[in-house]
Amino acid sequence: MKVLVIIPAYNEEKSIEKVIREIRFHVPEVDVVVINDGSRDKTEEVAKHAGAEVISMPFNVGIGGGMQTGYLYAKKNGYDFAVQIDADGQHNASDLPKLLESAKNSDLIVGSRYVQSTSYKSTFMRRIGMIFFSFIVSLLTNQKFTDTTSGYRVANKKVIDLYCNYYPMDYPEVEAIVYLKYKGCSIMEVSTEMRNRLEGESSINALKSVYYMTKVTLSLFMNALRFAKGR
Repeated sequence: MKVLVIIPAYNEEKSIEKVIREIRFHVPEVDVVVINDGSRDKTEEVAKHAGAEVISMPFNVGIGGGMQTGYLYAKKNGYDFAVQIDADGQHNASDLPKLLESAKNSDLIVGSRYVQSTSYKSTFMRRIGMIFFSFIVSLLTNQKFTDTTSGYRVANKKVIDLYCNYYPMDYPEVEAIVYLKYKGCSIMEVSTEMRNRLEGESSINALKSVYYMTKVTLSLFMNALRFAKGR
């Protein structure tokens, strides 16, 4: 298998090297590309020093634009699978071999904190959001999901092609699942252990969480109708 790990990164100079080295340790055969999303720190230099390919955006385009850039790179270079891993160190690369093995039987694999009991502990507001979106997505897709906000994912060539054509721009993880289901893709959740971020702070506080939930919910229902018409 030809596998590309895509790491979207914005001001993650303190954690990016450890993330890349952990990936290299557990799956040395994969290629790694860091999408440096207009960082103002030394993310680009640190990632290159750690041995990753780096694509630097001219300004901050957000997680959606960064990930679609990674998928376009994966398609252009003929990768069989594209893996999304966060730059903040939450995702455990030791689970990647298991996720890649599962990807042989499904179009998209989502690393879930809740399909089985794990040690992960989230804040109250974050957990409420996870439960809420899992319920909405399960309702819209007629498939049970437990962790629709997880950014730990493995996509096969079918999904890479679809994401090159369309990828949600603002907080995309939830809507990206609905999009794939309406395109007839198979999606499976696999249990993974996740950690709290290694360095820095999340950009989503309590007030932003409420705004995020409202905005994404409206987008989900509007786009679900659009996806259904475009089948």
